[in-house]
Amino acid sequence: MTSPLQPLVDGFGRPVTYLRLSVTDRCDLRCTYCMPEQMRFAPGRDRLDVAGLYGIAGAFIAGGVRKIRLTGGEPLVRKDLPALLERLSDNLSRGELDEVTVSSNGSQLSRMARTLARHGVRRVNVSLDTLDPDQYREITRGGVLADVLEGIEAALAEGLRIRINTVALLGVVEDQFEPLLRYAHGRGMALALIETMPLGDTGVSRIGQYLSLTAFRRELEQRWTLSASTAKSGGPASYVTVGETGGLLGFITPLSCNFCASCNRVRVGSDGRLFTCMGHEGSVDLRPALAAGADGSALDGLIREALRRKPERHGFEVGKAALAGGIVRHMSVLGG
Repeated sequence: MTSPLQPLVDGFGRPVTYLRLSVTDRCDLRCTYCMPEQMRFAPGRDRLDVAGLYGIAGAFIAGGVRKIRLTGGEPLVRKDLPALLERLSDNLSRGELDEVTVSSNGSQLSRMARTLARHGVRRVNVSLDTLDPDQYREITRGGVLADVLEGIEAALAEGLRIRINTVALLGVVEDQFEPLLRYAHGRGMALALIETMPLGDTGVSRIGQYLSLTAFRRELEQRWTLSASTAKSGGPASYVTVGETGGLLGFITPLSCNFCASCNRVRVGSDGRLFTCMGHEGSVDLRPALAAGADGSALDGLIREALRRKPERHGFEVGKAALAGGIVRHMSVLGG
């Protein structure tokens, strides 16, 4: 591990303390808001090995990143993920990281929960959009709800804290909100609602999926007691406490309520490309600099140059034209 450098800061003075590191673009589900049913994934040869992923993580840690979230695709389908977790756990032990977290669809969580806990992971975000098995199968194009629920129970048994992430799909979340809320809060988990984003062609109309969470929140306030909370999870979620359950409810609103002014994060794909903003197409290939030298100076310099050009805000817009178009890149490349 290199000695600490000057903190990473973007061109607008925002400190970068959070890295979302994708370990694969592959997934065992085909969610209708994420990818098409016949998804074409990147060739395996384009995916960084564990040493490459850790080399990039180390450069960000040296620059002051305190939190790393491992994403996909579905990160738990990567067979050598434990090797990366083991390396990152050393950074946790030395106090160089505050936490390593994981985003998952939950399908492999029963198998991997103990491994995650053993290597210092304390929090997992699990995607779950409905508690109706048939509706879940339809949304995920073949997923089995029971596998996810079993995985959540296994993770809780290992002492992992869980946040349920629910994409606010129009025509689904209105009926599923209360069951999901009571399920999550009844098991001591937070629930976060996320607006669907125009990322990649999934074969399903974005216009028919999008629900403004700013408007939906106003509807919820007519039926539930929502009190502002100071809770933070390191990302863009704005939390409230639900009086009737005592649990946390988060809102992630990239389209209806821009949150870019406080952005503290960047994303790196499993192919080593740095995306300073999920809502823009541009990226920087870190692999040549990663291979350039053991002291890491080339990699650090390239990262800092990319951060100086980071956009002030994402390019997502609300409207039929924007929702029908959007970013060509699929959500599975960076984990959303």
